[in-house]
Amino acid sequence: MAVPPGLPVVIVGGLHADARRAAVARLLAEVPGSVVLHHDLATAAAGTVVRTVRDAGGILDAGEAPLVNDCACCALREDLVPELERLRDAGATRLAVVELWDSVEPKAMAEVVAAGGLTVTGVITAVDPALVLPYLANGDDLADGGLAAAATDQRTVADTFARQLEYAPVLAVADSPEADDEDRELLAQLHPTALRVAIGQDTSAQDTSVQETSAQDISVQEAPRPGRPPGPGAADGDGHGAPGAANGDRLNALGAADRDGLTAPAPRLRPLSPLARAAFAGFDVEAAAAAQHPACALLPAEADAHGVSTLVWSRRRPFHPERLYAALEDLTCAAARSRGRFWLADKPDTLFHWDAAGGALCVESAGPWLASLPDAAWEMVPPVRRAAAALDWHPEHGDRGQHLVFTSPGLDRDGLERLLESCLLTDAEYAAGRDAWQRLPHAFDTLLEV
Repeated sequence: MAVPPGLPVVIVGGLHADARRAAVARLLAEVPGSVVLHHDLATAAAGTVVRTVRDAGGILDAGEAPLVNDCACCALREDLVPELERLRDAGATRLAVVELWDSVEPKAMAEVVAAGGLTVTGVITAVDPALVLPYLANGDDLADGGLAAAATDQRTVADTFARQLEYAPVLAVADSPEADDEDRELLAQLHPTALRVAIGQDTSAQDTSVQETSAQDISVQEAPRPGRPPGPGAADGDGHGAPGAANGDRLNALGAADRDGLTAPAPRLRPLSPLARAAFAGFDVEAAAAAQHPACALLPAEADAHGVSTLVWSRRRPFHPERLYAALEDLTCAAARSRGRFWLADKPDTLFHWDAAGGALCVESAGPWLASLPDAAWEMVPPVRRAAAALDWHPEHGDRGQHLVFTSPGLDRDGLERLLESCLLTDAEYAAGRDAWQRLPHAFDTLLEV
């Protein structure tokens, strides 16, 4: 793969601090010229955020960023891009690793970096599979554990961890002795489209034939043998020509002729590990944001393995607002994680977002259903949203419908389905029509603060 121009920036985050630090250390050790930029928000109580820049050998620079509006995360936003620009302009950094503080979410920071004109080449969340369920079940406020990013931060451990996990296209997975098959299966079902790479996995696990023939692989240069500087275009120690040495795709250029005018053997090119390769894989900020929108999110599919199940529940009939409201607690506690979109009979034009973790549920409006918009307004809707609606269009209801996904160990699928079905309009209620639906009790108004 070609290294993009400018300064490649990879964002590494996650509440699992030990796994995150291990992933960052691996990148530093493996990618020459890489540095880590980290803002420590734990010092916010003293009025500042401590910034450090370090490489594999230790701290290169340290400083402080003052709080902005009494918000540590705001200080991070203000300071991040100027520091990355400084690294870029100095010209010595080949990869900038932005290590996020524990509760900082990668979505916001990726968008800040991209808006600053820098290139995000990867977003990675580091996880310990043995801690996935405990964190998803933790409904404590971040503030209770000293993890709040601002005085007004009302997030919980569970919902923060869920967003960190589900936004990143790459999960760096720690080798946890405490993790079992159920833990690993839960991680896989929560984010089935993610590339999961072991933090400790090295290049020896890769197919050597692919290593030798792929001219677009990013590789790092091992040191040449003492006394023999590397020469351009020469064969490596296995008799193969050094691929990609002249096309700018390598992190390190090969050397020049030795002092006798003879071309020395090229150093062996060591392919990067899957983790380091993921740091350069590329990242589309707009596509990542679209993938989180409830109208077109890439939600998990049906699954059942190692004691973990994912139930995908879709219907083309609206919920009775009062019956659904009465069932919220049972539905929220039925699974470690649930998410999706839903349709209330008394609010037929509004798409509602369902987002539950840690025994807490967030319900909010996600804008209108496309079926409720005039044709002229469709041009203002992102193409990915229009495409998602077209793939699931109903001749009568358009894109309106229920699509909820529940993932958990020990999931009571039958009981959950019965409960959900009981919340839909009955045949008689459905037949009464939309005018009658809108006269139903507006049970969600208080929750939605209407």
